[in-house]
Amino acid sequence: MSAGEQARNQGGRPRDSRVDDAIASAVRELLSEVGYTRLTMAEVAARAGVGKAAIYRRHTTKQEMIFDVLLPDQFLAVAPDRGSLRADLAAVLAEIADSMALPPQGTIPGLLADVHADPALSDRFDEKYLGAQRRTLTEILDRATARGELTTRPDPATLNALLVGPVFAWLFLLSESPDQLPALTSTLLDTTLALISPGPPGAPDESGSQPVT
Repeated sequence: MSAGEQARNQGGRPRDSRVDDAIASAVRELLSEVGYTRLTMAEVAARAGVGKAAIYRRHTTKQEMIFDVLLPDQFLAVAPDRGSLRADLAAVLAEIADSMALPPQGTIPGLLADVHADPALSDRFDEKYLGAQRRTLTEILDRATARGELTTRPDPATLNALLVGPVFAWLFLLSESPDQLPALTSTLLDTTLALISPGPPGAPDESGSQPVT
């Protein structure tokens, strides 16, 4: 929990949602205009038309402010239930890919570097972002196992890495276009499902031959 959240939980005036919205809008605009590194809380206050004190009541640092704007509380708040393992994983992967692709270029790598340099913010990242993914994937895998789509439940952390790692590499290491993410995620789903839900022992491969025992 952030310092701002702790202060709010201790009482005081109700927070004005209009100020929250103005701050969030200003953060998004300035990230697009000046980038992550050059954005300052003073500029956000000026653009939002609020005092810096209003921002500091909500966010202790610039990094915390950007983190809260880019990752709202509804991120993977409910595990999708679309009736099949593939459909559920597709919905999760789409939300994760959007969370990485929508912010302006340079935002996510810069924020991640600062998150891991701040133990308190790193703990919040683990709980709010990684934790949400792991809890959602665990529920989806348990449901798929109960439906008989999986004979054994894969490790959620491993599945998380299989889904998220290639998207991160595509966007931030290879600098490929976000427009190609739908094709990438479709391939990712095919590959991941083949890894975690192989056919029954003794089933023939695509050539029709029996596996060697």
